[in-house]
Amino acid sequence: MVIVFKYIFHKNYVGLCVWPFIILKNSALRQDAVLMSHERIHLKQQQELLVVPFYVLYTLEWVIRSMIYLDTYKAYKNISFEREAYENEKNLDYYKNRRPFRFIKYLWR
Repeated sequence: MVIVFKYIFHKNYVGLCVWPFIILKNSALRQDAVLMSHERIHLKQQQELLVVPFYVLYTLEWVIRSMIYLDTYKAYKNISFEREAYENEKNLDYYKNRRPFRFIKYLWR
């Protein structure tokens, strides 16, 4: 399910995935196939980790990487879940065919 709600977005962020919703900054973004693919990858990640553990691991990895990089945006871009989504977002069928727990591959890269 896709929801448009512009008031929760900070700076350049335009999409957010909160199981089972994809939340977008504006309705025109529904047509952005790459963004929608990216967010669908996150839905798959959340589903396979039974939602709550996904958020715990995501936050923990962001905190650790923020301490390593001393840069919260760089930390965000290097979270394994984000690495997987960014690397595969242009393959519009990736989320349909991805192997479970594939984000693990991106932890040490």
